[in-house]
Amino acid sequence: MSKDSEMVVELAKKARAAVSDAANLTTLQKNQFLEKAATHILKSSQRIQEENRKDLEAAKAKGLSSAMIDRLVLNDQRIQDMAQGLLDVFKLEDPVGQVVKGWVRPNGLRVEKVRIPLGVICMIYESRPNVTVDAAGLCLKSGNVVVLRGGSEAFHSNQILGTILREVLVEEKINPDVIQVVPTTDREAVQTLLVQDQYIDLVIPRGGESLMNMLRQYSKIPVIKHDKGVCHIFVDYNADLEKAEQIVLNAKVQRPGVCNALETLLVDQKLAHQFLPRMVQELQNQGVEVRGCQKTQEISENVQVATEEDWDTEYLEKILSIKIVEGIDEALEHIRQYSSLHTESILTNDEQHAERFLREVNSSAVLVNASTRFNDGGQLGLGAEIGISTTKLHAFGPMGLEELTTQKYVIRGEGQIRE
Repeated sequence: MSKDSEMVVELAKKARAAVSDAANLTTLQKNQFLEKAATHILKSSQRIQEENRKDLEAAKAKGLSSAMIDRLVLNDQRIQDMAQGLLDVFKLEDPVGQVVKGWVRPNGLRVEKVRIPLGVICMIYESRPNVTVDAAGLCLKSGNVVVLRGGSEAFHSNQILGTILREVLVEEKINPDVIQVVPTTDREAVQTLLVQDQYIDLVIPRGGESLMNMLRQYSKIPVIKHDKGVCHIFVDYNADLEKAEQIVLNAKVQRPGVCNALETLLVDQKLAHQFLPRMVQELQNQGVEVRGCQKTQEISENVQVATEEDWDTEYLEKILSIKIVEGIDEALEHIRQYSSLHTESILTNDEQHAERFLREVNSSAVLVNASTRFNDGGQLGLGAEIGISTTKLHAFGPMGLEELTTQKYVIRGEGQIRE
Protein backbone atom coordinates (compact mmCIF):
# COMPACT_ATOMS: atom_id res chain seq x y z
CA MET A 1 0.00 0.00 0.00
CA SER A 2 1.38 3.42 -0.97
CA LYS A 3 1.93 6.21 1.56
CA ASP A 4 -1.04 8.11 0.12
CA SER A 5 -3.25 5.04 0.52
CA GLU A 6 -2.11 4.58 4.11
CA MET A 7 -2.86 8.26 4.70
CA VAL A 8 -6.46 8.02 3.49
CA VAL A 9 -7.07 4.95 5.66
CA GLU A 10 -5.95 6.98 8.69
CA LEU A 11 -8.12 9.85 7.52
CA ALA A 12 -11.14 7.53 7.32
CA LYS A 13 -10.44 6.24 10.82
CA LYS A 14 -10.31 9.79 12.18
CA ALA A 15 -13.59 10.54 10.42
CA ARG A 16 -15.29 7.56 12.09
CA ALA A 17 -13.89 8.62 15.47
CA ALA A 18 -15.45 12.07 15.01
CA VAL A 19 -19.00 10.80 14.38
CA SER A 20 -20.21 11.37 17.94
CA ASP A 21 -18.67 14.85 18.01
CA ALA A 22 -20.57 15.84 14.87
CA ALA A 23 -23.87 14.22 15.89
CA ASN A 24 -23.86 15.85 19.33
CA LEU A 25 -23.27 19.41 18.17
CA THR A 26 -26.06 21.74 19.24
CA THR A 27 -27.88 23.88 16.72
CA LEU A 28 -26.20 26.92 18.29
CA GLN A 29 -22.73 25.43 17.79
CA LYS A 30 -23.49 24.55 14.18
CA ASN A 31 -24.84 27.99 13.40
CA GLN A 32 -21.94 29.78 15.07
CA PHE A 33 -19.55 27.75 12.93
CA LEU A 34 -21.47 28.51 9.73
CA GLU A 35 -21.60 32.23 10.48
CA LYS A 36 -17.91 32.45 11.35
CA ALA A 37 -16.89 30.30 8.37
CA ALA A 38 -18.76 32.66 6.03
CA THR A 39 -16.90 35.62 7.55
CA HIS A 40 -13.51 33.91 7.27
CA ILE A 41 -14.08 32.95 3.64
CA LEU A 42 -14.85 36.57 2.76
CA LYS A 43 -11.79 37.80 4.68
CA SER A 44 -9.64 35.20 2.92
CA SER A 45 -10.72 36.16 -0.60
CA GLN A 46 -7.21 37.12 -1.76
CA ARG A 47 -5.72 33.99 -0.20
CA ILE A 48 -8.32 31.83 -1.96
CA GLN A 49 -7.88 33.49 -5.34
CA GLU A 50 -4.09 33.10 -5.21
CA GLU A 51 -4.51 29.33 -4.87
CA ASN A 52 -7.30 29.28 -7.43
CA ARG A 53 -5.04 30.93 -10.00
CA LYS A 54 -2.69 27.94 -9.75
CA ASP A 55 -5.55 25.66 -10.79
CA LEU A 56 -6.69 27.99 -13.59
CA GLU A 57 -3.17 28.23 -15.05
CA ALA A 58 -2.84 24.43 -15.00
CA ALA A 59 -6.28 24.03 -16.58
CA LYS A 60 -5.40 26.39 -19.44
CA ALA A 61 -2.09 24.58 -19.96
CA LYS A 62 -3.99 21.28 -20.24
CA GLY A 63 -6.32 22.81 -22.83
CA LEU A 64 -9.54 22.37 -20.86
CA SER A 65 -12.65 23.86 -22.50
CA SER A 66 -13.85 27.35 -21.59
CA ALA A 67 -16.92 25.85 -19.90
CA MET A 68 -14.76 23.57 -17.74
CA ILE A 69 -12.46 26.44 -16.83
CA ASP A 70 -15.51 28.52 -15.89
CA ARG A 71 -16.46 25.84 -13.37
CA LEU A 72 -13.08 26.25 -11.68
CA VAL A 73 -13.11 30.02 -11.32
CA LEU A 74 -13.32 31.52 -7.83
CA ASN A 75 -13.70 35.27 -8.34
CA ASP A 76 -15.04 37.86 -5.88
CA GLN A 77 -18.66 37.09 -6.76
CA ARG A 78 -18.32 33.33 -6.38
CA ILE A 79 -16.50 33.69 -3.09
CA GLN A 80 -19.35 35.90 -1.89
CA ASP A 81 -21.78 33.25 -3.13
CA MET A 82 -19.95 30.55 -1.14
CA ALA A 83 -20.14 32.65 2.00
CA GLN A 84 -23.81 33.38 1.37
CA GLY A 85 -24.42 29.67 0.87
CA LEU A 86 -23.17 29.00 4.38
CA LEU A 87 -25.43 31.75 5.72
CA ASP A 88 -28.35 30.21 3.84
CA VAL A 89 -27.66 26.90 5.62
CA PHE A 90 -27.41 28.84 8.89
CA LYS A 91 -31.01 29.99 8.38
CA LEU A 92 -32.36 26.51 7.70
CA GLU A 93 -34.03 24.49 10.41
CA ASP A 94 -31.77 21.90 12.01
CA PRO A 95 -33.13 18.49 10.93
CA VAL A 96 -31.37 16.44 13.63
CA GLY A 97 -33.83 15.29 16.29
CA GLN A 98 -36.91 16.32 14.33
CA VAL A 99 -39.91 14.06 14.97
CA VAL A 100 -41.18 13.08 11.54
CA LYS A 101 -44.30 11.36 12.88
CA GLY A 102 -45.51 9.74 16.08
CA TRP A 103 -48.32 7.53 17.30
CA VAL A 104 -49.50 5.54 20.32
CA ARG A 105 -50.04 1.79 20.13
CA PRO A 106 -53.05 0.08 21.82
CA ASN A 107 -50.72 -1.21 24.54
CA GLY A 108 -49.67 2.35 25.39
CA LEU A 109 -46.25 2.33 23.68
CA ARG A 110 -45.45 5.76 22.24
CA VAL A 111 -43.64 5.45 18.92
CA GLU A 112 -41.79 8.23 17.06
CA LYS A 113 -39.69 8.42 13.91
CA VAL A 114 -36.82 10.82 14.55
CA ARG A 115 -34.23 12.25 12.15
CA ILE A 116 -30.59 11.30 12.80
CA PRO A 117 -27.34 11.92 10.86
CA LEU A 118 -26.13 9.37 8.32
CA GLY A 119 -22.63 9.24 9.86
CA VAL A 120 -19.54 9.63 7.67
CA ILE A 121 -20.18 10.89 4.15
CA CYS A 122 -17.47 10.80 1.49
CA MET A 123 -17.96 13.34 -1.30
CA ILE A 124 -16.03 12.73 -4.53
CA TYR A 125 -16.52 15.51 -7.07
CA GLU A 126 -14.97 17.20 -10.07
CA SER A 127 -14.17 20.75 -11.07
CA ARG A 128 -16.30 23.14 -9.02
CA PRO A 129 -14.41 24.03 -5.80
CA ASN A 130 -17.46 25.75 -4.31
CA VAL A 131 -18.75 22.21 -3.65
CA THR A 132 -16.11 21.93 -0.93
CA VAL A 133 -17.76 24.69 1.08
CA ASP A 134 -21.36 23.81 0.21
CA ALA A 135 -20.93 20.15 1.16
CA ALA A 136 -19.03 20.93 4.35
CA GLY A 137 -21.72 23.34 5.55
CA LEU A 138 -24.59 21.00 4.78
CA CYS A 139 -22.94 17.95 6.31
CA LEU A 140 -22.05 19.77 9.51
CA LYS A 141 -25.54 21.25 9.89
CA SER A 142 -27.05 17.77 9.43
CA GLY A 143 -24.71 16.33 12.07
CA ASN A 144 -22.52 14.35 9.68
CA VAL A 145 -18.77 13.99 9.29
CA VAL A 146 -17.62 14.67 5.73
CA VAL A 147 -14.55 13.53 3.79
CA LEU A 148 -14.11 15.67 0.68
CA ARG A 149 -12.14 14.60 -2.36
CA GLY A 150 -12.26 17.09 -5.20
CA GLY A 151 -10.81 16.71 -8.67
CA SER A 152 -7.11 17.20 -9.39
CA GLU A 153 -7.98 20.22 -11.55
CA ALA A 154 -9.19 22.09 -8.43
CA PHE A 155 -6.62 20.71 -5.96
CA HIS A 156 -5.14 23.99 -4.71
CA SER A 157 -8.54 25.68 -4.43
CA ASN A 158 -10.02 22.79 -2.45
CA GLN A 159 -7.04 22.60 -0.11
CA ILE A 160 -7.17 26.27 0.87
CA LEU A 161 -10.94 26.12 1.41
CA GLY A 162 -10.57 23.03 3.58
CA THR A 163 -7.80 24.71 5.57
CA ILE A 164 -9.98 27.76 6.26
CA LEU A 165 -12.94 25.64 7.36
CA ARG A 166 -10.78 23.57 9.71
CA GLU A 167 -9.25 26.74 11.18
CA VAL A 168 -12.75 27.89 12.08
CA LEU A 169 -13.58 24.50 13.61
CA VAL A 170 -10.55 24.80 15.87
CA GLU A 171 -11.53 28.35 16.86
CA GLU A 172 -15.03 27.12 17.70
CA LYS A 173 -13.59 24.21 19.74
CA ILE A 174 -15.15 21.64 17.40
CA ASN A 175 -13.21 18.51 16.45
CA PRO A 176 -11.59 19.51 13.11
CA ASP A 177 -11.86 15.92 11.88
CA VAL A 178 -15.57 16.45 11.21
CA ILE A 179 -14.50 18.17 7.95
CA GLN A 180 -11.58 16.70 6.03
CA VAL A 181 -10.24 17.37 2.54
CA VAL A 182 -8.18 14.53 1.06
CA PRO A 183 -4.70 16.03 0.49
CA THR A 184 -3.74 13.96 -2.55
CA THR A 185 -4.79 13.50 -6.17
CA ASP A 186 -3.48 9.95 -6.27
CA ARG A 187 -6.03 7.68 -7.95
CA GLU A 188 -4.93 4.62 -5.98
CA ALA A 189 -5.58 6.50 -2.74
CA VAL A 190 -9.15 7.21 -3.86
CA GLN A 191 -9.65 3.54 -4.69
CA THR A 192 -8.41 2.70 -1.21
CA LEU A 193 -10.86 5.20 0.27
CA LEU A 194 -13.74 3.49 -1.56
CA VAL A 195 -13.21 0.20 0.29
CA GLN A 196 -13.21 1.70 3.80
CA ASP A 197 -16.76 0.56 4.46
CA GLN A 198 -16.01 -0.01 8.14
CA TYR A 199 -15.41 3.74 8.54
CA ILE A 200 -17.47 5.45 5.81
CA ASP A 201 -21.26 5.11 5.59
CA LEU A 202 -22.04 6.71 2.23
CA VAL A 203 -20.31 7.92 -0.94
CA ILE A 204 -21.81 10.78 -2.95
CA PRO A 205 -20.06 11.25 -6.30
CA ARG A 206 -20.59 14.28 -8.54
CA GLY A 207 -19.00 13.96 -11.94
CA GLY A 208 -18.85 12.33 -15.33
CA GLU A 209 -18.92 8.79 -16.63
CA SER A 210 -15.30 7.95 -15.78
CA LEU A 211 -15.92 8.79 -12.12
CA MET A 212 -19.13 6.74 -12.05
CA ASN A 213 -17.38 3.80 -13.70
CA MET A 214 -14.66 3.92 -11.04
CA LEU A 215 -17.32 3.91 -8.31
CA ARG A 216 -19.06 0.91 -9.86
CA GLN A 217 -15.76 -0.97 -10.06
CA TYR A 218 -14.26 -0.21 -6.66
CA SER A 219 -16.75 1.02 -4.09
CA LYS A 220 -17.75 -1.30 -1.23
CA ILE A 221 -19.69 1.60 0.29
CA PRO A 222 -23.29 2.48 -0.64
CA VAL A 223 -23.38 5.16 -3.36
CA ILE A 224 -25.91 7.88 -4.16
CA LYS A 225 -24.93 8.97 -7.66
CA HIS A 226 -25.05 12.57 -8.78
CA ASP A 227 -24.60 11.45 -12.35
CA LYS A 228 -24.49 13.24 -15.67
CA GLY A 229 -27.38 15.42 -16.73
CA VAL A 230 -28.62 14.56 -20.23
CA CYS A 231 -31.50 17.02 -19.91
CA HIS A 232 -34.30 17.36 -22.46
CA ILE A 233 -36.84 19.98 -23.48
CA PHE A 234 -39.77 18.92 -25.66
CA VAL A 235 -41.44 21.75 -27.61
CA ASP A 236 -45.00 20.53 -28.14
CA TYR A 237 -47.20 21.28 -31.18
CA ASN A 238 -48.96 24.30 -29.65
CA ALA A 239 -46.23 25.80 -27.46
CA ASP A 240 -45.90 29.56 -27.11
CA LEU A 241 -42.94 30.00 -29.47
CA GLU A 242 -41.72 33.29 -28.03
CA LYS A 243 -41.60 31.82 -24.51
CA ALA A 244 -40.13 28.58 -25.86
CA GLU A 245 -37.28 30.45 -27.51
CA GLN A 246 -36.37 32.23 -24.28
CA ILE A 247 -36.62 29.05 -22.21
CA VAL A 248 -34.40 27.07 -24.59
CA LEU A 249 -31.79 29.83 -24.69
CA ASN A 250 -31.77 30.08 -20.91
CA ALA A 251 -31.51 26.33 -20.44
CA LYS A 252 -28.60 25.98 -22.86
CA VAL A 253 -26.65 29.23 -22.67
CA GLN A 254 -27.00 30.78 -19.21
CA ARG A 255 -24.43 28.36 -17.75
CA PRO A 256 -23.70 25.46 -20.12
CA GLY A 257 -21.15 23.76 -17.84
CA VAL A 258 -23.64 22.62 -15.19
CA CYS A 259 -25.63 19.40 -14.86
CA ASN A 260 -29.10 20.96 -15.31
CA ALA A 261 -28.22 22.66 -18.61
CA LEU A 262 -30.15 21.57 -21.70
CA GLU A 263 -28.42 18.97 -23.90
CA THR A 264 -31.16 17.70 -26.25
CA LEU A 265 -34.06 19.68 -27.75
CA LEU A 266 -37.03 17.69 -29.09
CA VAL A 267 -39.41 19.56 -31.40
CA ASP A 268 -42.84 18.48 -32.65
CA GLN A 269 -42.77 18.27 -36.45
CA LYS A 270 -46.02 20.29 -36.65
CA LEU A 271 -44.18 23.47 -35.69
CA ALA A 272 -40.61 22.62 -36.65
CA HIS A 273 -40.59 24.76 -39.83
CA GLN A 274 -42.02 27.71 -37.91
CA PHE A 275 -39.84 27.40 -34.81
CA LEU A 276 -36.47 25.92 -35.69
CA PRO A 277 -34.89 28.32 -38.24
CA ARG A 278 -35.08 31.27 -35.86
CA MET A 279 -34.29 29.13 -32.81
CA VAL A 280 -31.18 27.65 -34.41
CA GLN A 281 -30.03 31.09 -35.54
CA GLU A 282 -30.44 32.50 -32.03
CA LEU A 283 -28.48 29.58 -30.56
CA GLN A 284 -25.70 30.04 -33.09
CA ASN A 285 -25.63 33.78 -32.37
CA GLN A 286 -24.92 32.81 -28.75
CA GLY A 287 -21.99 30.64 -29.84
CA VAL A 288 -23.79 27.29 -29.63
CA GLU A 289 -22.75 24.49 -31.97
CA VAL A 290 -25.97 22.88 -33.17
CA ARG A 291 -26.18 19.21 -34.11
CA GLY A 292 -29.38 17.75 -35.49
CA CYS A 293 -31.23 14.91 -37.10
CA GLN A 294 -31.65 14.84 -40.87
CA LYS A 295 -34.97 16.73 -40.73
CA THR A 296 -33.39 19.45 -38.63
CA GLN A 297 -30.55 19.79 -41.13
CA GLU A 298 -33.06 20.16 -43.96
CA ILE A 299 -34.88 22.99 -42.16
CA SER A 300 -31.97 24.94 -40.64
CA GLU A 301 -28.59 26.05 -41.94
CA ASN A 302 -25.15 25.16 -40.57
CA VAL A 303 -26.40 22.24 -38.48
CA GLN A 304 -23.98 19.37 -38.05
CA VAL A 305 -25.19 15.78 -38.12
CA ALA A 306 -26.17 14.34 -34.74
CA THR A 307 -24.89 10.82 -34.23
CA GLU A 308 -26.29 8.12 -31.96
CA GLU A 309 -23.62 9.05 -29.42
CA ASP A 310 -24.89 12.65 -29.26
CA TRP A 311 -28.27 11.64 -27.86
CA ASP A 312 -26.51 10.08 -24.86
CA THR A 313 -23.95 12.85 -24.27
CA GLU A 314 -23.72 15.45 -21.52
CA TYR A 315 -21.76 18.16 -23.32
CA LEU A 316 -21.27 20.64 -20.46
CA GLU A 317 -20.45 23.25 -23.08
CA LYS A 318 -22.13 25.20 -25.86
CA ILE A 319 -23.26 22.24 -27.94
CA LEU A 320 -26.90 21.23 -28.43
CA SER A 321 -28.52 18.28 -30.20
CA ILE A 322 -31.92 18.73 -31.85
CA LYS A 323 -34.35 16.05 -32.97
CA ILE A 324 -37.69 16.54 -34.72
CA VAL A 325 -40.29 14.08 -33.43
CA GLU A 326 -43.75 13.11 -34.68
CA GLY A 327 -45.41 14.09 -31.40
CA ILE A 328 -45.47 13.46 -27.69
CA ASP A 329 -45.33 9.67 -28.09
CA GLU A 330 -41.97 9.81 -29.87
CA ALA A 331 -40.69 12.48 -27.51
CA LEU A 332 -41.49 10.32 -24.50
CA GLU A 333 -39.89 7.29 -26.11
CA HIS A 334 -36.70 9.24 -26.84
CA ILE A 335 -36.53 10.46 -23.24
CA ARG A 336 -37.11 6.95 -21.89
CA GLN A 337 -34.22 5.68 -24.01
CA TYR A 338 -31.65 8.43 -23.44
CA SER A 339 -32.54 10.29 -20.24
CA SER A 340 -30.08 10.17 -17.34
CA LEU A 341 -33.06 10.73 -14.96
CA HIS A 342 -31.92 14.27 -14.19
CA THR A 343 -34.25 16.96 -15.60
CA GLU A 344 -36.82 17.11 -18.41
CA SER A 345 -39.27 19.85 -19.45
CA ILE A 346 -42.25 20.13 -21.77
CA LEU A 347 -43.27 23.44 -23.36
CA THR A 348 -46.96 23.21 -24.19
CA ASN A 349 -50.42 24.76 -23.93
CA ASP A 350 -52.09 21.34 -24.00
CA GLU A 351 -53.01 20.45 -20.39
CA GLN A 352 -53.49 16.77 -21.19
CA HIS A 353 -50.02 16.58 -22.75
CA ALA A 354 -48.54 18.42 -19.78
CA GLU A 355 -50.12 16.03 -17.28
CA ARG A 356 -49.11 12.99 -19.32
CA PHE A 357 -45.51 14.24 -19.48
CA LEU A 358 -45.46 14.82 -15.71
CA ARG A 359 -46.92 11.35 -15.10
CA GLU A 360 -44.77 9.31 -17.49
CA VAL A 361 -41.37 10.98 -17.19
CA ASN A 362 -39.65 9.72 -14.05
CA SER A 363 -36.61 11.99 -13.85
CA SER A 364 -35.68 13.72 -10.60
CA ALA A 365 -37.40 16.92 -11.77
CA VAL A 366 -40.06 17.26 -14.47
CA LEU A 367 -41.16 20.74 -15.52
CA VAL A 368 -43.91 22.34 -17.58
CA ASN A 369 -43.18 25.60 -19.42
CA ALA A 370 -39.98 26.32 -17.50
CA SER A 371 -36.21 26.03 -17.93
CA THR A 372 -34.34 22.91 -16.83
CA ARG A 373 -32.04 25.27 -14.90
CA PHE A 374 -34.63 25.36 -12.09
CA ASN A 375 -33.73 21.86 -10.86
CA ASP A 376 -31.63 23.30 -8.08
CA GLY A 377 -32.08 23.27 -4.32
CA GLY A 378 -31.87 27.03 -3.95
CA GLN A 379 -34.22 27.71 -6.87
CA LEU A 380 -36.78 25.24 -5.51
CA GLY A 381 -36.75 26.84 -2.06
CA LEU A 382 -34.91 23.98 -0.36
CA GLY A 383 -31.95 26.10 0.65
CA ALA A 384 -28.48 24.88 -0.24
CA GLU A 385 -27.93 21.44 -1.77
CA ILE A 386 -25.11 18.93 -1.78
CA GLY A 387 -26.00 18.02 -5.37
CA ILE A 388 -28.75 16.50 -7.51
CA SER A 389 -29.17 12.79 -7.02
CA THR A 390 -30.01 10.63 -10.04
CA THR A 391 -30.37 7.59 -7.76
CA LYS A 392 -33.92 6.82 -6.60
CA LEU A 393 -32.71 5.24 -3.33
CA HIS A 394 -32.31 6.95 -0.70
CA ALA A 395 -32.81 10.39 -2.22
CA PHE A 396 -33.82 11.61 -5.69
CA GLY A 397 -33.25 15.13 -6.99
CA PRO A 398 -31.70 18.01 -5.02
CA MET A 399 -30.22 16.73 -1.75
CA GLY A 400 -30.53 19.19 1.10
CA LEU A 401 -30.39 18.84 4.86
CA GLU A 402 -33.27 16.36 5.21
CA GLU A 403 -31.78 14.07 2.57
CA LEU A 404 -28.53 13.97 4.57
CA THR A 405 -30.35 12.35 7.48
CA THR A 406 -32.06 9.03 8.04
CA GLN A 407 -34.67 8.07 10.63
CA LYS A 408 -34.70 5.90 13.70
CA TYR A 409 -37.60 4.68 15.83
CA VAL A 410 -37.82 6.00 19.36
CA ILE A 411 -40.19 3.95 21.54
CA ARG A 412 -41.27 4.94 25.05
CA GLY A 413 -42.95 2.50 27.35
CA GLU A 414 -44.07 2.07 30.97
CA GLY A 415 -43.09 -1.53 31.57
CA GLN A 416 -44.89 -3.16 28.61
CA ILE A 417 -43.86 -6.69 27.65
CA ARG A 418 -44.74 -8.59 24.52
CA GLU A 419 -47.34 -11.32 25.02
